[in-house]
Amino acid sequence: MLFGSADSLPFFMARQQIPGLGIIVDPCAAILVLIVTGLLCVGIKESTIAQAIVTTANVLAMLFVIIAGSYLGFKTGWSGYELPTGYFPFGVNGMLAGSATVFFAFIGFDAVASTAEEVKNPQRDLPLGIGTALSICCALYMLVSIVIVGLVPYYEMDPDTPISSAFASHGMHWASYVITIGAVTALCSTLMGSILPQPRILMAMARDGLLPPFFSDVNKTTQVPVKSTIVTGIVAAALAFFMDVSALAGMVSVGTLLAFTMVAISVLILRYVPPDEVPVPSTLQSSIDSVSLQFSQSSLSISGKSLVDDVGTLRETEPLLAKKGGAVSYPLIKQVQDILNEENRRTVAGWTIMFTCIGVFVLTYAASDLSLPRLLQLTLCGIGGALLLCGLIVLTSINQDEARHNFGHAGGFMCPFVPLLPIACILINVYLLINLGSATWARVSVWLIIGVLVYVFYGRTHSSLLDAVYVPAAHVDEIYRSSRDSFPATHVDGTYCRSRDTLLA
Repeated sequence: MLFGSADSLPFFMARQQIPGLGIIVDPCAAILVLIVTGLLCVGIKESTIAQAIVTTANVLAMLFVIIAGSYLGFKTGWSGYELPTGYFPFGVNGMLAGSATVFFAFIGFDAVASTAEEVKNPQRDLPLGIGTALSICCALYMLVSIVIVGLVPYYEMDPDTPISSAFASHGMHWASYVITIGAVTALCSTLMGSILPQPRILMAMARDGLLPPFFSDVNKTTQVPVKSTIVTGIVAAALAFFMDVSALAGMVSVGTLLAFTMVAISVLILRYVPPDEVPVPSTLQSSIDSVSLQFSQSSLSISGKSLVDDVGTLRETEPLLAKKGGAVSYPLIKQVQDILNEENRRTVAGWTIMFTCIGVFVLTYAASDLSLPRLLQLTLCGIGGALLLCGLIVLTSINQDEARHNFGHAGGFMCPFVPLLPIACILINVYLLINLGSATWARVSVWLIIGVLVYVFYGRTHSSLLDAVYVPAAHVDEIYRSSRDSFPATHVDGTYCRSRDTLLA
């Protein structure tokens, strides 16, 4: 676009078709990915400055589109909305199918969570950053879409340059230069936001033994996982060189939606049926011994001090045998009843979560597959909806596990509105996943098979869980706090992080 048009690009940057294969390669996209990769290898501070510059330019370009487009829209009467087919020419299903494809435009906030190790106060800054980023992006994207669709009917837009063609149709050809600058900065910003978190994920997996130690090396000068960043950039450049943008967008959307769905299911599991014991790295053995000693001493102190007093208090406040609602209130029997009730609660919660997920899949599949007979579609929707509704009612009625207060919660934020919010997340994500198409799922399946092979032949035999120490879930955060206090803070990527954050990254 900077050279005037796609046909004006130099030969080595123009798109070329490989004879006999029908594959169109894009050298310009690959070169841009490699340039951004080199910038990310310099350091997190330099990358942050560059990201701020391109993001500012991108936002200014979008504000120009919104303001200038609104002026043209009110001047011309918003001709794009005067369609004989109405506002939804492809129906609600068509709109949601398109939403599944463009979902990748909203996944930049994942970079905020992936860079938690470089945040000084993640408990406060992470939720604030995620919420702010999503709100601003959603508002800007919606305003730009509303304006552009109102300027020109969708079928008159150029699929490659929709915004420029919309302004050009109203005689504002000069606006294409501003839009070109915004498009280039948007590409750079998207690339930086997409490539930045991936090396951190590879580094964390290498620390857990799921990948070779090569990926966990941090450059001493730049304090950046340079090796992981280079590998990520090379793979991304190869994909951009050989694959179409729409195919890549579908693959990214599938991977992201699958990850978000797994997180939502994990929230339900951790709130209702969390594990009794969790693995802790063997490198924290000293902290485990310290916490175990403190717990043993406090237990002995409490039991030795209050054994007689508790018996006296028990005799004074509650009789040994008392009928209450037809049940014996003897303390030992009450403890057994509590244990049995807890086991039943966990069993009911586990089965309910499973049937709720099944109901979500049946409901979304039946609602999206228009080729099914009408009666069968309504029947499946009824069955899936009933399972979903019953699961929501049961999970709302039963108590959540008490371990949710201390397992995996070290002062950070917790998901609100459980179980309603996770179930709604699962429902929406699964519906979007089903509407992504079989071709996208075939490409993602190949990617998943490669991941499974890496785990089977390397990760399974090198995982840090093989040497892990299993401790009660209630003491996990206390152990990590003890290890954090025992070791000084380490300097990573220009900010300070504690050993616990490094181990859990």
